[in-house]
Amino acid sequence: MNDEMKIFSGSSNFPLASEIASYLGMELSAVDLDKFKDGENSVRICENVRGVDVFIIQSTCSPGNDYIMELLLMVDAAYRASARRINAVIPYFGYARQDRKVEPRVPISSKVVANILQAVRINRMLTMDLHSDQIQGFFDVPVDNLFATPIVIDYLKKLNIKNASVVSPDTGGAERARFLAKKLGAELAIIDKRRPEANVSEVMNVIGRVEGKNCILVDDMVDTAGSITEAARALRDTGANDVYCVATHPVLSADATMKLLNADFKEIVFTNTIPIPPDKMLDNIKVLSIAPLFGEAVRRIHYGESVSSLFV
Repeated sequence: MNDEMKIFSGSSNFPLASEIASYLGMELSAVDLDKFKDGENSVRICENVRGVDVFIIQSTCSPGNDYIMELLLMVDAAYRASARRINAVIPYFGYARQDRKVEPRVPISSKVVANILQAVRINRMLTMDLHSDQIQGFFDVPVDNLFATPIVIDYLKKLNIKNASVVSPDTGGAERARFLAKKLGAELAIIDKRRPEANVSEVMNVIGRVEGKNCILVDDMVDTAGSITEAARALRDTGANDVYCVATHPVLSADATMKLLNADFKEIVFTNTIPIPPDKMLDNIKVLSIAPLFGEAVRRIHYGESVSSLFV
């Protein structure tokens, strides 16, 4: 059996894919990614992958679903070229927030994406900070959900934030905030809010002590930035001092950057699961690389070692 491993990158996040390959002492394998005149995606794997353990790195974060389609075509190309195993490495898994029926006659879109990925015959998925843990159950293949918290914790410890309180912007993220607070030796607070419609949030209450505290707002992603900036405003209204924003996935839709700018965060900490365009970078944004975590997870998957022990 061929024990060779090859890493390919889609066009969503080439810098992250290069860092992962570098961590493993490898170079990215060659693939031609283009578009036909009518806008359809064109994919051609340029190396022999017969009997090879293939890892395809692609965040599904683009408007128009181009990156999802590109990933599906790369997986199919690898399958038809007789790859031994095809591992979809999806640092940011799109459609993750549509994980249940919240009203009649709507799809469970994350399940649809899972079905499509399995239809093109992936053997495994590797991702980070899924919006909902239950999405792992939408797949009938192994799913490894990594957590950015080890890298985030190391960075926050270096900031040496005194009199800190870790705050979840909603009740759903309380477990994430509790874990971070424990590791930092900080207090815990939760924002109680209601969301009257999609991408619109209304802050109701701050549960916990934040007056006179330096608050660290932590979430899995920042999309339109409405929730996180409303939460920051509520913390300041309750007497908080400096407010930090920490999130894994910088989706940054619409006017999110302007909202973040106006929120006057002391610092905004993201990871590089999604690349931030230069026009959306702010002076107080710090981007942490999660390439070492993904690189080590890829190595362990290839050699049949434990991935979960990375977080023990």
